[in-house]
Amino acid sequence: MMLSWLFSDPLPVGADAPDFSLPDDSGRTVTLSALRGRCVVLVFYPGDDTPGCTKQLCQFRDDWSQAIALGVEVFGVNPQNAVKHSAFRSKFQFPFPLLVDQGQDVAEAYHANGLIVKRTVYLLGRDGKILFARRGMPSPAEVLAAAK
Repeated sequence: MMLSWLFSDPLPVGADAPDFSLPDDSGRTVTLSALRGRCVVLVFYPGDDTPGCTKQLCQFRDDWSQAIALGVEVFGVNPQNAVKHSAFRSKFQFPFPLLVDQGQDVAEAYHANGLIVKRTVYLLGRDGKILFARRGMPSPAEVLAAAK
């Protein structure tokens, strides 16, 4: 089906999280497999400095102490470049990196790609399995509850 990307579901809970390496907003490379042993939240979002995306990432910033207490790493992911990410991150003081997924290859592996990135949140377990996967804007508390 040609429009399958439009109607795809997130990867299922229990599946192995696809590995990736992406640059962050400061030029460092983040490799998922290097984070084994830690829980990881991936927030795929359409655009830097847009109302919905800003609200969603600010919720994770405002609930940062919960993520820290659980030892959870958080990353925003979209195709915009490091310069845009860096400006967006410093404007809203996000304590977590924003990853540059230039060709949406990682978004595709996580069923979040499209004409614009589909807003999708994942929580990956310490063993690399998906513990939580949802489209839209689940609250950080709801996402992090799956890490407990």
